[in-house]
Amino acid sequence: MFGELIGLWLVETWSRLGAPSRLQLVEVGPGDGTLMADILRAARVVPAFIEACDLWLVEPSDPLHAVQNARLAGAQVTPRWSDSLSAIDGKGPVLLVANEVLDCLPARQFERTPEGWAERMVGLDAEGDLAFRLGPVGPGFSPPDHVVQPGQVIEQSQAQRAFAGAVADLLKQHTGAALLIDYGRDTPGPGDTLQALSRHQKVDPLATPGQADLTQWADFPAVLAAAQAAGVTTAPLLTQAEFLTRLGLHVRADRLKAAQPEAAALIDRQVQRLTAPDQMGTLFKVVALHSPDALTLPAFEVEP
Repeated sequence: MFGELIGLWLVETWSRLGAPSRLQLVEVGPGDGTLMADILRAARVVPAFIEACDLWLVEPSDPLHAVQNARLAGAQVTPRWSDSLSAIDGKGPVLLVANEVLDCLPARQFERTPEGWAERMVGLDAEGDLAFRLGPVGPGFSPPDHVVQPGQVIEQSQAQRAFAGAVADLLKQHTGAALLIDYGRDTPGPGDTLQALSRHQKVDPLATPGQADLTQWADFPAVLAAAQAAGVTTAPLLTQAEFLTRLGLHVRADRLKAAQPEAAALIDRQVQRLTAPDQMGTLFKVVALHSPDALTLPAFEVEP
């Protein structure tokens, strides 16, 4: 349901761009290709959209290229791969999706101490094991505008801001829209959000370096500010629950349950996972960037 609704969002946005005959459909961090496969399956309801698509997958991993290629083997479009957004050079507007990409980008942590600001770094403890420690603040730190108490940590990610700028540059060059979906904060504030995941379990970030996925919350206020500074328009931030509900998640779920009554309980659990406040509904946010300014995007229209 998640992938299908994003697919229909892309089709409707393409239509609002004037249904151009060429379109660059871009996914950043496509993983195993499942999301794009779902997007393309839903988009088949409008054959002209599929015919217009040049599919770009921004993925630096050669092994994942093979996985993605296998997953999309039955699609009606042939993917091309790029290591970076700057290498995308096709024709037509860009429609870009980045699902859980921002949280993979590195951030720096700074702690307010009674003596002032210090940067959280990694060093060695007395036993020679990796450990966090505080050191002098390096270049690029910007003191926050909000109040931070001694002992509290703030996070700043130049990489997340740079990604937003790169997406903005692509949209300015080609026109189009981008959809960024991730878990993160919608207002500036303190908090240590660094975590490491291994086999879907939280582990010590320093215990097995290189063997666990490191993530930090997306800083959506900073991402939106960077995109605006780069010269594109940003739509109002939505929670994932708001975004999917406005796109018709519950209607789609009801139709699936009517067609597959034996799966009704499973579908209800999936809807809950996507939208419930204690699951993904509010922690996950959705932002959209677009150029030209006058473009209105599905689900982001200003409500009366």
